[in-house]
Amino acid sequence: MTGAVTRADRLPQPQKAAPTARSSGLPYDSTADKMRPMIPILQTPLGAAYQEDCVKFLRSVESETVDLAFADPPFNLGKKYTSGIDDSLIGEEYVAWCKEWLDEMVRTLKPGGSLFLWNLPKWNLPLGAHLGQQLTFRHWISVDIKYSLPIQGRLYPSHYALLYFVKGKKPAIFHPDRIPTPCCRHCGGEQRDYGGYKDKMNPKGVNLSDVWTDIPPVRHAKYKKRDANALALKLMDRIITMASDEGSLVLDPFGGSGTTFVAAELNGRRWIGSELDCSTIVERFDSLQGDREHLADIHRNKNVLFTRTDLERRRKNGKPLPAAYQVEQDIVDCTCDPNDNQPSLAFG
Repeated sequence: MTGAVTRADRLPQPQKAAPTARSSGLPYDSTADKMRPMIPILQTPLGAAYQEDCVKFLRSVESETVDLAFADPPFNLGKKYTSGIDDSLIGEEYVAWCKEWLDEMVRTLKPGGSLFLWNLPKWNLPLGAHLGQQLTFRHWISVDIKYSLPIQGRLYPSHYALLYFVKGKKPAIFHPDRIPTPCCRHCGGEQRDYGGYKDKMNPKGVNLSDVWTDIPPVRHAKYKKRDANALALKLMDRIITMASDEGSLVLDPFGGSGTTFVAAELNGRRWIGSELDCSTIVERFDSLQGDREHLADIHRNKNVLFTRTDLERRRKNGKPLPAAYQVEQDIVDCTCDPNDNQPSLAFG
């Protein structure tokens, strides 16, 4: 990434209130006697993060300017956050609060813009019904991640709900990644027998479905940026590449550990968002090298029919790839270090 990452104390002091604040496209404080731009706590060449309440921030965003909106709100599970928010609301109060900021997100979307909502199935049922009154439903995506211990008398909760809506009849941008065919993690053999259809398989991978089983939970200290749950970079890369283009504007009013902002930044998208406590986000942007390397690895393992790792497992176990698969031989036989000669993910 070219250009310096700046913090609020390094930014120019806000100018006197000006009536042109809204027309500039910058977030502005609509509650002030005069419109004045909000000052970001973090700014890069592509985006800005604001340490602000989500509703107040969203009200400051101009209508129909956002290409992709994503929200990962607190789940009302009684967890403690550094921001000190109340995460133990009565159910009706929680849903009413969610509807308030969802309505603002809908307002900011361009025609054809996409909205993704990440939450527990329990909450996405009423929230999805609410969104369905304003947007067009596209998908309920089940993301297979076990997020709690088994509960007596109930089935084991093992997925998050990712709702996908669009403003209008169809999305303005939609180009989902293709994923590798699932293989045994021991021998590299296909988990599904494609029989006589191997020669018809797309060499760039299989179609993405609405059940995602390949998103890992963020537990390793190398990737976990805060005590509270964090989103996987792979998840946000998939959403952002599906529903936005380079230069598109991505919005996230619940910045959390900054994964949405990082994925947008490294993929060349403009971004904007808020969080009550941005300290983790600011610290993360101080050094993006780890995320840059992680994202490069994610990109190497998508839009391919077989990953390099699975091909290597096959070779070691004497299972050569059937010739019927239309996979380029230089990819199959490549023995170089996949970390060598990788293009930088910086943009300038």
